[in-house]
Parts: sequence; C-alpha cells; structure tokens
Amino acid sequence: MVESPVWSRRKFLGASATAMGALGLSACGGASQPAAPQVQVEVPQSVIDAAAPFRGQQVRMLSQKLYSEAANAALDRSVQKFAEATGTTIENSLVQADAGDMVAKIDAEVKAGTARDLAFATDSRFVAQFFNLGILTDLTDVVTELTAEFGEPTAESKNYCVFDGKWFAIPYHFIGVGSFARKDWMQEKGIALKDFYTWEEMRDIALEISDPAQRRFGWGMTINRSGDANGMIESIINGYGGALTSNDGTKVTFNTPETVEAVTFLGDIYTNPKYKPMLPPGIESWTDSSNNENWLAGILGYTRNQYSVYADSKSKGNPVYEQTHPFIDCIGPATDQPLLFGQSQAFVVFKGVANPELAKVLAKYLVSGTPLLGIAKEATGLAMPAWQKVWDSDPFYTSGDPAFPALRKITEAPLPLTTKTGNAFPQAPSPGAQAAVAAYLLTDMMQQVVQGTPAAAAVAEAHTRMVDIFEQQGVPQ
Repeated sequence: MVESPVWSRRKFLGASATAMGALGLSACGGASQPAAPQVQVEVPQSVIDAAAPFRGQQVRMLSQKLYSEAANAALDRSVQKFAEATGTTIENSLVQADAGDMVAKIDAEVKAGTARDLAFATDSRFVAQFFNLGILTDLTDVVTELTAEFGEPTAESKNYCVFDGKWFAIPYHFIGVGSFARKDWMQEKGIALKDFYTWEEMRDIALEISDPAQRRFGWGMTINRSGDANGMIESIINGYGGALTSNDGTKVTFNTPETVEAVTFLGDIYTNPKYKPMLPPGIESWTDSSNNENWLAGILGYTRNQYSVYADSKSKGNPVYEQTHPFIDCIGPATDQPLLFGQSQAFVVFKGVANPELAKVLAKYLVSGTPLLGIAKEATGLAMPAWQKVWDSDPFYTSGDPAFPALRKITEAPLPLTTKTGNAFPQAPSPGAQAAVAAYLLTDMMQQVVQGTPAAAAVAEAHTRMVDIFEQQGVPQ
C-alpha cells in the first residue's frame, strides 16, 4: 500500500544500541538536539507485566497530530519508553486531521487489512463516523477497568464514545478549547475582562481595540475552509438557537430562522465596511494554523482556538502569553451560558488489526502517569486529563496555569447544555453531521454569503447538501 502523504511515521524499537541510534535520527532528523523534556517518562511495572506476553511483537499506531510540536515530541518519548521497557516495537504515524479525507482513507485500510492497531482522534469529529462504518472494536472492557482505577471520564466523552450502551473509544486526554483576547488592549479601552461575552459584544470589542496603523486587528477568525472556522460557525449558529440536527442526531434541522439570523450576523462582519479595520490582511484565505501564527505575532485582539495557541506562547516565552485573557466562549440570544463542553482525544481499535491486545495495553499506559504529564507540560491546556482522578494525580493539573481550574470545570460540568429553542448539547453523535462538517459545508455556505448570496438562500442550499450527506450515510430524511 502506498503511504498517504498526510501520514508522517516514526518507529520505536525495544532497547538496543542499534535502536537508540535509529531513535536519535527519527526524533532529531539530524538537526540540533531538542530541549530537555520537562518530565522523565516512566513505565510502571504493572504495564511491563501486562505487556510481557507480547514481547518481541509490534503495534502500529496512528496519532492525530497535535498543534504543538513539543507535545508531539513528548508523545514520541512516551511511546519510545514503552517500547524499550516492554521489548516491543511501536510505529507511530502522525496524521493531520484537516488534510485529506481521513475517514475514507482509514476505512479503506481496514477493508484492505492494513489498518494500524491503535489510533486516536478527536471524539466529536470522527468516532461516530468510524462506528457508522462498522470498523470499530468494542472497548468496554478497557473503559470499565480504567473507570475502576481513575474514576469517571470527562462528561462529553460519554456522549461521543458510547453507542448502544457500549464504549467503542477510550477517552485519552481532554483538549482545552476556548477563546483568547488581548487583555492589555482591552484594558487600554477600559473594557472589562469577563468569563464570557455575547457574540455582539465581542464583535464590537474587536472593532474598538483595532488600530491597523499599529498592526492591531481585533477579529482573528476566518471563514475559509478550516477546522477553526467550522467550529466558530457552528458555535454561533448554536448560540442563536439553531442546530445542524435534531437532538437525537438523526434529522437535519439546519434551515431555521435562528440559523439564518446567525449566518446574517457573521456574514456582516466580513462584508460590512464598518468592520474592515478589525480584519487582518489575508484573513479570507487563512488555514488552521493562520490564527495561531498571527496571534503569536502579536497582531490579533481576539481568536478562538484549541489551547495550542496558548501553550505555544507560554512554552516559547512569547510576551503575548502574559497579555492573554483566556475566557470560556461567547453566547448568543438563545442561551445564558456558553455552549462549550470541550473535546477529547480518544483511542480506537479497528476491526481485524494484527495486535489488538497489545494496543489496549499501550492505550491504558498513555492515559495517565508520566506519559500524559509529559505531554501536558509541553502543551499548556492543550492536553489535560480525561479521567477524574488523574486531575488530582499531580499539582500541575490543578495549579500549573491560571487557566486550568476553568478547564476542569468544563470537563466536569453537567451535560447537556440547553438553549431556549429546545436544543441540547452535546447532541447525540451523528455520523451525518460529522461528515457534513468535515465536507466544509459550513464554510462553503459562509463564502456564498460573503460573495453576495442572501443568508436565507445560502442556508437553504447548505440544508439540502446536508440532507444528501445524511442519506449517503444511510440516514433517510
């Protein structure tokens, strides 16, 4: 099989002089030595014992690339230590989730018998699609064992990883998601720092703190095809009272007056000359990394992102970190609280793989202890515990950064969160909705609006496209 260009591969072997030489090349690429890790990874004896029957065997692993090179390197170190301590071989391939049709490629690999033994990906984006394709192994035994040891997993993972009462994915780590504003720019204007704002407030704040002459641009979100744009668009629609589907995830309910109102509001930001001063040059063609890069360059007043942008500013000593006001999110007229419940990375084991039992041992090793702590310390807020007792396992999780207490509240908040229109989030996992978002239906809709299509017409067309996708997924409308 030809290796997909979106994969990048690293292989870790059981300890030997030859293996260590190979590891050095893999980790460093012949370049300068990386900074010393913040955590020395250890492999507990219980893990070594559990892996003993598999000594000399191999696990092929697929990891969704984190938007932090330090975090990806920390994962490599954890996998390397596991291989050395257990006498196994681990091949870890990274995949960029927003590059190419990841679900279709993995489905083809499963059908061809070449799928990796273990993979992790964002639960709310991919697990329902994998389950709908019938390619996942029941992992209830592993989750039951982890629950007995670490308490309850994060609330949102119970929604996205469970089907027909069974766990088909193992919660790995919670992904910090939030909003970030320049507190120094806001304080200059006498603007209060709050836990959340309305979308209208944030739009107006973004304009007020903008000053193109000083390279200050208040609004740091694109509507170009990207995961960040998808997230923002859907969040605004939900906050205004709209939703892609019914609460059970089976019926497309997109075309409503509330959705049209939300799309009208957002389209106005990118078309009304009044707001042009707050839009940075080139925003119309940004990709997923662009708002990170521009935030770290110190020219944005507000952006919405995973905590990767926060982590990078801290780990690299960027002065933007000290001037960042992390807050939960923005709200619309249909709710009094942010509809933010975060995401988790979750492990899955595909059907028919070569070594599912060793894959389970590796997954259980990675969810806690120094393997997770090593990643968490390299990516502040981006990789946090997905299990209740892991939060209390190290002081770093509770006091390592001012943003952490708020992140923990998100992981443990009672769900669902409801709107005045009767929507309840998170809704039931929907392969149709996940596929529709992955097809960039939302961003395509907003591009139509920016190009002059009335919001009502653009929403109606997006609704029709969504119905087609649902029916292709085997969910009749």
